[in-house]
Amino acid sequence: MSLNNFIFKVKRKLKTIAGYYLFQYPRVLKYKFLSNCQNLEGKPKYNQPVQLLGGGIIVFGKNVNLGVQPSHHLYSGYGYIDARKEQSKIVIGDNVWINNNFMIVSEGEGIEIGAKTLIGLNVEISDSDFHDLHPDRRMGGIPKTAKVLIGKNVFIGSNVKILKGVTIGDNSVIANSSVVTKSISANVIAGGYPAKVIKQIDFN
Repeated sequence: MSLNNFIFKVKRKLKTIAGYYLFQYPRVLKYKFLSNCQNLEGKPKYNQPVQLLGGGIIVFGKNVNLGVQPSHHLYSGYGYIDARKEQSKIVIGDNVWINNNFMIVSEGEGIEIGAKTLIGLNVEISDSDFHDLHPDRRMGGIPKTAKVLIGKNVFIGSNVKILKGVTIGDNSVIANSSVVTKSISANVIAGGYPAKVIKQIDFN
């Protein structure tokens, strides 16, 4: 390695460290202050600020990364995790990486994300309709809820929405900007609006 290349790499590393502690770390502290969830397990790495809310339980496995450097919305967005009801439980498994500006909300049976799953930018995961669909009960009725289960080693592209009652099998890929309304089997590539299986993954 030449001296110029070495100096360039050192400068880039110093800028990354300075950028985090001067600009990002204060934002991380701000959103921790604005969080109110008391039932937390595990210690994720906050590459981006994340607000943790609700009366339920939020569980982080080992080596969970919230936010990605470098990636879009790193300094302008934030993550949002809300275990809204007492019975709500959100579990994020070991070695999961979630890109910037995500939203995970449970007010029903819960959400589980399996180990080694990769989640892209602007992804939304919820286990509830949040409002009753009947016109006369929309503001005060009871919304439908159902558990969301995402398997191990799943790859979820950016701008994906995963709705209540969905199970995604191990190793599957969900294409960018898909809306997942029904369960997807293991070892497949799925995409679309609503998402459907496109093909099996070739392991060769």
